[in-house]
Formats: sequence, structure tokens, C-alpha cells
Amino acid sequence: MTHSNRSPSVVILCGGMGTRLREETEIRPKPMVDIGGRPILWHIMKSYTRYGFRDFILCLGYKGEVIKRFFANYDLLMNDFTLTLGSRGGKVDIHKTDENDHDWRVTLCDTGLKAKTGARIKRVEKYIDSDIFLLTYGDGVTDLDIRALLKFHESHGRIGTVTGVVPPSRYGELDIQGRQIVAFREKPRQGDGSISGGYFVFNRKFLDYLSDDDECVLEREPLERLARQGELMVHLHDGFWQCMDTYRDYEYLKRIWERGNAPWKVWD
Repeated sequence: MTHSNRSPSVVILCGGMGTRLREETEIRPKPMVDIGGRPILWHIMKSYTRYGFRDFILCLGYKGEVIKRFFANYDLLMNDFTLTLGSRGGKVDIHKTDENDHDWRVTLCDTGLKAKTGARIKRVEKYIDSDIFLLTYGDGVTDLDIRALLKFHESHGRIGTVTGVVPPSRYGELDIQGRQIVAFREKPRQGDGSISGGYFVFNRKFLDYLSDDDECVLEREPLERLARQGELMVHLHDGFWQCMDTYRDYEYLKRIWERGNAPWKVWD
């Protein structure tokens, strides 16, 4: 099977159970938790759209039907519409607004309830029709210049690029020499320096590092092996980045948005 040089697809991991945000995720998956009247997933997709990326592949799992319903009814939810009932029946006229006319192509794929992150990506391989693809999680927002991230990835010729950030809490720590990552450690107990901000770019070859097994975790063996082989580089970002891991994170993001100065709102 040949693959095109078309604009890279954006794969978004949307399947986790969000147990640390149980106050919100009892009734919906974490990517659908609301910030300013829109799901955080919408905010993430708008950020990619700002830099010209409109082809999205969503890896669904826990309460994936909520995300499917949102996009199936997107035009009705996001726009005014006129509904003609009765004998003239069944006609819907949608009154589009420029803000909501994204020309998005969204593929929604059920990747299993219990699958780990690596398995979810492997299961959408058939929908990735570009030689390079972008990847992120459905719960983190940033003012990252995604086009610059892609340009850096294309410049170094390695298989993978991860965005390095310095947030207030610990995630996957990066051991960096120059711009090459020599080790990837998932949530270390101690240490200083940059951590993975979860905004990745990969060559298609990286899919061979993943397994369809439910227990395949992206952040463990696949990325650790890529780093050992010298095939994982870092794009450093010193701007805003925040994931919505806990209820406190959620309240923080909501508060920033309500004040009207959300740094991740890079779109018009």
C-alpha cells in the first residue's frame, strides 16, 4: 500500500477513563469536558486548524459514543438552524457561521475500552494515509506553533519528535543531549528538566514499533526503544502548556478562559 505526501493526519487519543477527573468523567469522556461552552477536544482541534491541519483521527474508548454523537450532530450543535415541521416536513436549514466552518475531516474509531495508548494508535493505522502523522492527547492545550514543530521534525530525519515543556508537575521526563533524546522515562519519581508535553510528530515507520495488544503503552517500550536507538528528537517549547489531569487543572483552565486571556486561543 502506498501512502501520499498529503498534509499529515492528526491522531488524538480520546479513549482513557479520566479517573483523576471523576467529578466530570462519570457521564462523559475527558475530551468532552467543557471549557467555555466547548469540549476541550474542540479547543485542541481548533489549535491544529490554526496551522492548517484539518484531518483528524480520534481514538475512542471510554464513552466514545458521546464523542460520536457530538460530531454526528456538530452542525446542529454549533449553529443556528431553522426546522420546518408538519406537512412541509422534515426540512432543516443550517445557518452557518464563519467560526464553525472548519472543513474538518474527522474519523472516529472505536479502539477498545481497555486498550492502552500504543494499542489505540496501532488500531487506527489503516486510517493514517500520510507519510508523517501528528499525535496528541485529548486533554492538553498549548500555544505551541505546530507548524514549527512539523518543520523541525522534517529537518532532522529521525523517526519521532516530542515537544518538551517545563510544567508545574511531573509526566514523562526527557533526558536530552543537544536536541536528541537519549532516554524516555514515564513519570519519574524525581529529576529536573523538560518533560513530554504530549505533542508528537512521527514518521509512519513508528507504527511498526507498536503492537495491537491491549497492554501496549506508547510512553513505555515504544518511545523508550525509539530513544535508545537515537530516533527520538525534542522540540523545546517554553510557552504555555497545561493538561487537564485533575479537577484542579480543569478549574484552572476554565478560570483562564472565563477571564478572556486563554494563551492557547491561537485562532481568531
